[in-house]
Amino acid sequence: TNEGAGGENYGTLSYIVESPHESGVIWTGSDDGLVYLTRNGGESWDNVTPKGLQECLINAIEVSPHDPATVYIATTRYKFNDLKPGLYKTTNYGQSWTKIDKGIPDGACTRVVREDNERNNLLFAGTETGLYVSYDGGQNWSTFQLNLPIVPITDLMIRHGDLIAATQGRAFWVLDDLPLLRQYDPKQEGVVMFQPEPAIRVGGGSELNQSSSGVDGTDLLQGVNPATGMVIYYQLPELADSLELTLEIRDAGGVLVRSFSSLSDPDFESYPGGPGADPVLSTLPGLNRFVWDMRYPTLPGVPKTYLEGSYSGHRAMPGTYTLTLKGGDNMVKTPGTILPMPTIDAGKERYQQQHDMMMATAATVTEMHGMVNEMKAVRMQIDQWVKRLSEKEDRSALAAEGKALVKTMTEWDGELVQRKSQSYDDVINFPNKLSAEYLFVRGQMNTNIPILTTAVKERITLLDSQWAGLKARAAVIMDEVRAYNRKLEEADFQPLYIKE
Repeated sequence: TNEGAGGENYGTLSYIVESPHESGVIWTGSDDGLVYLTRNGGESWDNVTPKGLQECLINAIEVSPHDPATVYIATTRYKFNDLKPGLYKTTNYGQSWTKIDKGIPDGACTRVVREDNERNNLLFAGTETGLYVSYDGGQNWSTFQLNLPIVPITDLMIRHGDLIAATQGRAFWVLDDLPLLRQYDPKQEGVVMFQPEPAIRVGGGSELNQSSSGVDGTDLLQGVNPATGMVIYYQLPELADSLELTLEIRDAGGVLVRSFSSLSDPDFESYPGGPGADPVLSTLPGLNRFVWDMRYPTLPGVPKTYLEGSYSGHRAMPGTYTLTLKGGDNMVKTPGTILPMPTIDAGKERYQQQHDMMMATAATVTEMHGMVNEMKAVRMQIDQWVKRLSEKEDRSALAAEGKALVKTMTEWDGELVQRKSQSYDDVINFPNKLSAEYLFVRGQMNTNIPILTTAVKERITLLDSQWAGLKARAAVIMDEVRAYNRKLEEADFQPLYIKE
């Protein structure tokens, strides 16, 4: 009776792949180390096994996405207690093969090899001990572990600009932003900025919206969403500590949209209900990552005042932008593209209308907060003079005039900002004022759907009319302030500082 256990029977096809280039071209690999090729749909087969290849398992076959004659195979002899890597490459349909595992150490027996479908000669190899990468078609390999656990890589797949790795017992892992590697040149030096992948104009948040430090894209309990901004990678040499690195983003017309720096704003002050600080650029040597949230500059606040609403700048329109990175004498540029949400059918005109309205309200809030802050600074000076003048009997009239002016300025201020609020819930007791109303309606407009509703338009019209009246009152008040200032000078007192 024939033995049928199968332990000593070979000839099993372990891998079959059809050429993506030519109909009828099929490659097979077996568990006894044979590679066969048919170019006529299986009517006849040729043995194209690499010469001298020992008995092994052909674990993976990769037909190059760029050349129908170029094929890679990953072999392994772990069943023979031989853990050496075994990668081979042919460029002539298997007539000759070259071993390509320089840089992969013994012990990292090879399970899979894949070539990037966009960059020729960019290879990835999955081994028993992790992931490796080659930028020169397999002539040289280097480890590409990053935060990936030391674990067997059983398969690799490239889809939508990501590299997906299947592991033996440690789940699936995804390497985002593969386009970065497609541009990367290990020999490139100096300041380098890589063209970012097109960013879709979406909302929401993600841990990956942070820059280089503080996040590695993993979570033990849940998946991590992709970044909801334009992810910008740049490479730096060793820079002087005092050197400022800047990033400018301009639209297609050359108009500055946003700028960032490696230096923190020394004048920034954090307080509840105020705007947040801009992120800073990393200046660490090597590869750095920065995420632009695709927004215009943050609006200025009213110091020490809790205003309900968002200071965030509005979302930039879909289109192409120019990114300029400067550091000392180095300057590099690259284009960056914002795409509309594919689920939203809106033409350029609607995006333009939304942009124009957001720009107009941003200018209004900026002007309003500037006048509020300046008015308060002047008011505090007058208040100090009122206290001093009240102590002088012969200056009682000047003190009374100053006191009346302070009262008028305080009433004007109260129409614009609610200074009693300290937290979100305080709106129950202390109603929002005009500034917060603008911030609220901006939040209603600042969405991925570029449609300005009738209600929003009517609300903006009403707020604008209220602001026009208050702005006119401010002009009258400042005229009175200047007149009061002249009286102080005439009385030989230190004049007020008024920012003109």
